Amino acid sequence: MTNRALRAIRETAERVTRRLVNKLILLFTTIIILVVASLTFISYQMFQKESVTNSIASTSNNLLLVNQNMEDYLKGMEQLSLPQIRFDEITYAIMHESEDYASKMYLENYLRQLYYSRNDLQAIYLYVVNENKYYSITKENYNIAVRTGTDPKITETTWYGKAMTSPFNRSYQSFVTSESEAVGYPIKFGNTFMAYHRVLRSIVSRQPQAVLSFYFDNSVSEQILKDIPFDEGQHLLFLSPDNEPFYTDDEAFYKRAKEASLTEKLTEGVKGRLTWSEGSQKYLVVYNIGEQEGWRLVKPIPYSQIYEAARTTRNLGFIIGLLFLLLSIIIVIYFSNAITRPLQKLSYHMSRFGTGDFDAEAEVKGRDEIAYLSRHFNLMVRRTNDLINERYKMKLVEKNAILKALEAEINPHFLYNALQAISTKALKNERYDIADMVDALALTLRYCISGKDIVQARDELKHIENYLSLQKARFGSRLQVAYEWQEALLGLELPKLSIQTLVENAIKHALEKVSSTITIEIRAAVTETHAVISVRDNGPGFTPERLEQVRQSFLQAWEDREDENESIGLVNLNTRLKLLYGDGAELIIHTDKSSTELAMLLPRGGVSHV
Repeated sequence: MTNRALRAIRETAERVTRRLVNKLILLFTTIIILVVASLTFISYQMFQKESVTNSIASTSNNLLLVNQNMEDYLKGMEQLSLPQIRFDEITYAIMHESEDYASKMYLENYLRQLYYSRNDLQAIYLYVVNENKYYSITKENYNIAVRTGTDPKITETTWYGKAMTSPFNRSYQSFVTSESEAVGYPIKFGNTFMAYHRVLRSIVSRQPQAVLSFYFDNSVSEQILKDIPFDEGQHLLFLSPDNEPFYTDDEAFYKRAKEASLTEKLTEGVKGRLTWSEGSQKYLVVYNIGEQEGWRLVKPIPYSQIYEAARTTRNLGFIIGLLFLLLSIIIVIYFSNAITRPLQKLSYHMSRFGTGDFDAEAEVKGRDEIAYLSRHFNLMVRRTNDLINERYKMKLVEKNAILKALEAEINPHFLYNALQAISTKALKNERYDIADMVDALALTLRYCISGKDIVQARDELKHIENYLSLQKARFGSRLQVAYEWQEALLGLELPKLSIQTLVENAIKHALEKVSSTITIEIRAAVTETHAVISVRDNGPGFTPERLEQVRQSFLQAWEDREDENESIGLVNLNTRLKLLYGDGAELIIHTDKSSTELAMLLPRGGVSHV
C-alpha cells in the first residue's frame, strides 16, 4: 500500500472520528460486531464439537448392534457346517462313497438337507480329499441338482490351504475385490457374499477326509447392513480379523484406504474412532471390533458432512447477526444523536463565547450531566460579565496605584553610591572597622536585591561571610562560625538566602537568648538521593511544644500562613523548597537541650545538578 493511500485512510479516519456522534456510533458498532462475531464463532465451535460427539455416539452404537448381528450370522454358518449327530455316518459315507452306492446317495441327501435348510445359499460343495473329486448342489433352471466333478487345482487355492492349516479347521473366502482368486468350482459369483469352508477330519486319525464349502448370497448380509444409516460420501467396510474385506460399498475407496494403511491403523484408534485424511478430504473413522471373533465393521464419515449442520447454523447465525447489527446501528445512531445534540448546542454557545460574545447562554433541559455542564457554563458566562465590569473598574484604580508606586520608588544605585561615600569618608578618618561594615552591608544589599533565585554555593557562602561579619560586629567573640564544605560541593546550586535563613534562626533562637559563646557549624554533604545543607548551633534548642508548632506551620497552605509567626522565615524557606524542587525537597529540624540542627534536603538530579 502506497504512502498516498495510507495518508488518505488516515485522513478519512480523522474526518470520521472528528465528531463525538461518529465516535459513539463507531464504538458501539464495533462492540456489537465483536459480540455477534464472538457468539457466532463460539456457537459454531460448540456445534462442531457436539456434531462430532453425536455422530461418534450414534454411529458407534449402530455399528455395535450390526456387528453383533453379523457375527451371529457367521456363527450360524459354523453351526450349519458341523454334523453334530451323524458325524460317524457322514465320515463313513465319505470314505466309501466311491465303492458304495448307498454311501454316495447318503452324501447327496445330506447336501440336499443342508441346501434346503437356508434361503441364502447359492451352492454347497463337498470336496473328497482322497478321491480328488467333489459333490455340488446348486439351483439350475428352477431345479435343485446334485452333481459331481473333479478339479486338481482345488488343493492349490488359498482358501483350501488356510482351511487345512487353521486350528479351527475352517476358512472364509471373500468376493469383494475384482482380484479375488478362482475357487476351483464351476460357479458364478455375481451376488455372492462369502464362502465358508469346513474341513471334516477323522476322529481317530485326525486326517482330513473332506472339505465342506458353503457359498452364501448377499440377501441376508445386505439386510443386516441396511440397519446402518448411509449417506452419500460415506463408506462402509466389513473386514475379517486379518483385515480381508468381505463387504465394501466402493472397491476403489477400499484400495486407497489399504494403500494408506487405514486398516492397520484401526487398532491405534481411541474408543473405536480415529481421524484419517485422504488428500484434501478428512474422515472421522468409526469402527467396531466384534467380541466373538474380532470381525471389524468400519464406517468412514467425511467431516464436511458432520459439520454441515454446524455450518448451516453458523450461516443462519451470521444472517441473524447481520440483521441484528443493522437494527442496532439504527438504534445507536438515534440515541447517539439524542445524546450528542445538547453537546453540539453547548459547543456552539462556547464557540460564541470564545469569539467574545459574552451573552451566549445555553438552553438547559433535563437533570443529567449535560444539563449540569450547561448550567455551569451559563454561570461562568454571567460571572465573566461581572468580572469584566469589575476589571474595568480595577484598571482605573491600578493606574493610580502605579503612579504612586513610581513616585515612591528608590533607585538602588543611589543607595550603593551613598554607602560608597560613607565608606570613603570612614577610610579618610581611618575608621577601618566602619568601612568594612559599610562594604559588607553594601555587598549584602546588592546580593539580596539581585534578580537570581537559584545561586551557586560559593556565592551563597561569600554572602554568608559578609552577613556574619556584620553580626560579629554586634555580638563580638560570642559568635563563632565553622565551615565543613568540600571544594567539590562549591558548585552546588541552591535557593538564594536559604543558608542565611538557617543562620538567622540560630542567631535569633540561640545567640540572642544566652550570654555564652555560640558556635554555628555550616555543613554540606551528599547522599544517594539528596544534597544535605545543614546549620547546627549549640544553643538551648526548641521546646517540644515550639518544635511541634513549627512543624505544623510547615503543613499549612501558603495563603493560611500567619505573618506574625516567629518562624515565618523557616515557613517561607520550606515553601520555596517545595515550589522549586517538588515534594522530594524537605526542611527538617533536629533539636535537644544542647543543640539544634536545621537541614535542607535537595533532591539530586534536579535544580541542584548534583
